[in-house]
Amino acid sequence: MAPPTGNDVDTFRSENRHSRRSVLASLAAVGVLGAAGCSRVASASGKQGGDLLQRLRAQGVVRLGIAGEIPFGYIDKDGHLTGEAPELAKAVFKRLGVDRVQPVPTEFGSLIPGLKSQQFDVVAAGMYVNPERCRQVIFADPDYQMLDAFIVRKGNPMGLHSYRDVVEKKAKFATGTGYAEIQYAVEAGYKEGDILIVQDQVAGLNAVEAGRVDVFAGTALTAREVVKKSASTEATRPFAPLVKGEPHVDGGAFAFRTGETNLRDAFNVELRKLKRSGELFRILRPFGFTKAEMTDLTAKELCGG
Repeated sequence: MAPPTGNDVDTFRSENRHSRRSVLASLAAVGVLGAAGCSRVASASGKQGGDLLQRLRAQGVVRLGIAGEIPFGYIDKDGHLTGEAPELAKAVFKRLGVDRVQPVPTEFGSLIPGLKSQQFDVVAAGMYVNPERCRQVIFADPDYQMLDAFIVRKGNPMGLHSYRDVVEKKAKFATGTGYAEIQYAVEAGYKEGDILIVQDQVAGLNAVEAGRVDVFAGTALTAREVVKKSASTEATRPFAPLVKGEPHVDGGAFAFRTGETNLRDAFNVELRKLKRSGELFRILRPFGFTKAEMTDLTAKELCGG
């Protein structure tokens, strides 16, 4: 998942929204139900560190902002909430005394604005931690780390293995709404206005299959998972994008409103226990995560201080 510039609201050219496949289309129906049954969460109190955790325990439910991206957080074909972040949320919040989680689906680029406007309690979408986002929300420590990969046509006919390759070979480039890969491509020299922005990795796969673009950039995990159902595309070998000339490894984490440090800190305590016991890997492994994606990175490191 991913840091764009600005406030995570998509300001780029968007792909036709009807390109989504049915696995994500079910999200809309659940989203309507979630929105209808969900008034905005109560405003944060003036208590130092916030009292959201106490209120969630009293309510017995926490609202999760998700973005319908497999495998990070989505509604499956049976209408059930799943994905690495929701399943981890179920485990952590159960330990914190909150028994139920409720999905609030939204566009990825609307997750931070939605959190700040109190449409949900926490972002549970595998969101990358980066300095721009750290100025808007507070993050738990990452529950995974991730490299990038490309979706390309079988055989990788253009030989695309890095963002520099994309620039030098003048490849037609696409990535997802709000994805970190936007900035990585721009930093490599790709013209921002020439990037085709699509809604998700499924739409990106469609664009490559149809020949509308030469390459779609996403996380190594989403790339390798989505091409399993494609006979005409493949995922490249994972690589670290360059940030300020240095290889960079991303980490994904839960995001909270800035005043809710008590909830964030309590979440971190339970997350560390799950890491030490190996339970975190057992939760994430069914979604394609490997031990190489487990991490001891901290939010402080990724926020830049």
